[in-house]
Amino acid sequence: MKAKKTQTSKSSEIEPIDLVGRFWDESWTYIKTVVDVVREPVLILDKDLRVLAANEPFYRTFQVEAKDTEKKVVYELGNGQWDIPDLRRLLEEILPKNTFFKGFEVIHKFPLIGRKVMILNARQMHLKEELKMKPLILLAIEDITDMMDVADMLNVHTNKFKDAMTDRTEKLEKQIKKLEKEILVDKKVIKKKKKVIKKNKKEEKK
Repeated sequence: MKAKKTQTSKSSEIEPIDLVGRFWDESWTYIKTVVDVVREPVLILDKDLRVLAANEPFYRTFQVEAKDTEKKVVYELGNGQWDIPDLRRLLEEILPKNTFFKGFEVIHKFPLIGRKVMILNARQMHLKEELKMKPLILLAIEDITDMMDVADMLNVHTNKFKDAMTDRTEKLEKQIKKLEKEILVDKKVIKKKKKVIKKNKKEEKK
């Protein structure tokens, strides 16, 4: 009796490259969906710091378009306006050693939109090491320019108020000293007059 050969269905076999592709598609869809609903500007970078995607708040805040952003190294964005020394240090020195950083303040003047005060947060994402998938970098940018401008304005007004109060206090102190001198003079005059009156009364009695 001959043994029957078992046939393996080709449809049930998944090539490693298909598995990687499928996992990448699923992961990318999830990451992109999350990034798109975040209110802060966000860039998704590859390991070479090339922009894979950006969300709408990024395009709106920095007044750029997708065609001028995607597939470009982050430092090349906007004709090099993102070639910021502090950003280079964060992405090339701090991030590789720590896998993430947060709360770094960067102040930079952009050609089109002017001075911006930004808080940068970044994290490396390793999707599947066993599948040898390349890591991604999420760079979140919080624009706190308006808040800092308000703080600066309050600081200016506070300093002006402080200077005004100091000036008024100095003037008041001068007036008080002047009054004290006048009162002292008046006391001496009054005392002198009293002596004259007393002397006159004595002479009248004689």
